Amino acid sequence: MILNSLGYTGLKVSALGFGAMHINDERTTEAEAGALLNHVLDLGLNLVDTARGYGLSEERIGRHIAHRRAEFVLSTKVGYGVEGVPDWTYDCIVQGVERALKLMKTDWLDIVHLHSCPLHLLQQGDVTRALNDCRQAGKLRVAAYSGDNAEIDFAIDSGAFGSLQTSISLCDQAHLKTRAARADHAGIGVIAKRPLAGAVWRHAERPGDFAEGQYWDRFKAMGLPTAEDWADVALRFAAFHTGAASAIVGTARPANLRRNLDAIARGPLPADLVVSIRAAFDRQGDAWPGLI
Repeated sequence: MILNSLGYTGLKVSALGFGAMHINDERTTEAEAGALLNHVLDLGLNLVDTARGYGLSEERIGRHIAHRRAEFVLSTKVGYGVEGVPDWTYDCIVQGVERALKLMKTDWLDIVHLHSCPLHLLQQGDVTRALNDCRQAGKLRVAAYSGDNAEIDFAIDSGAFGSLQTSISLCDQAHLKTRAARADHAGIGVIAKRPLAGAVWRHAERPGDFAEGQYWDRFKAMGLPTAEDWADVALRFAAFHTGAASAIVGTARPANLRRNLDAIARGPLPADLVVSIRAAFDRQGDAWPGLI
C-alpha cells in the first residue's frame, strides 16, 4: 500500500483510507464488523476514519481493533451529540474527545476534526481553542477540520489546523481550483472525502438523496468521455491527481474493499484523461460549491 505524508503532521497515511460509516448499525453484525475492520488492516490500509455521528462505528472500532492500535492512524470527528452539553461549545469538543477515547479504547487519537462546524462558530474561536487544548494535553495529535466551502477557506487561512478533510472527486474539484495550493504552502494535510461522488453513474435515474442528486446533475453536465469503469477512474483521480494524501471510501462489503484496493494498485490515470476530467469540471465548476 502506498503511504503518503499528511502535510507537516508527521503522519503517513495510506492512499486508500477506510471510512467506517457503513458499520454504523445492526445491518452489519458484530461478527461482520469485526472481520471487516481486521481485514482492512490486514490489507495494509492504515487510515481508519469515523465520527461521533456514525452510530456504532466508534464503539465497534474500539471493540474489534483496539488491540491493533499501533497499526493504524485513527481519525474521528466531533462537535455535537454529547449528552447534556450544547453542541459546538468548548465543553462539547472536550467531552467529545474524551468520549471518543473511551469508546475506541485508546490513549490517543491521531486526527480529530471539527465536523462541518458552521463558519460563524469557527470564527468565534471557542471550538478551535478546545480542540487545540486537547492536542496540547496529548489526547490527540492533529487538530483538523472537515467540511467545504467558506469554512475550508477559513480553516486553511486560520493556521489552527494541521489537516483538512474535504469533498474531492471528479464531480467536486473546487478544492483543486481555489485551495489546494494554499493548503500545500501551509503544510496542511488533505484527506479526500466522497472521492467516488456517490457513484452516481450506477443509477438509471436521478437519485433522490440531496448529495447524490447534485452529483448526478454535475456528472451529466460535464459530458465526460465514456469509461468502462467509472468507479476505477474516480478513485484513481482522487487518489493520484488532487494532492490528497488519502482518499477515504466507506463500505461494509469486503468485495468492494478489494475492488477499491485494486484500483489504487493500478496507479495514476493516463494524462489525457486527467486533462479531460479537469477541463469538463472547469467549464461548469464555478457554479458548484462543495457539498456539506
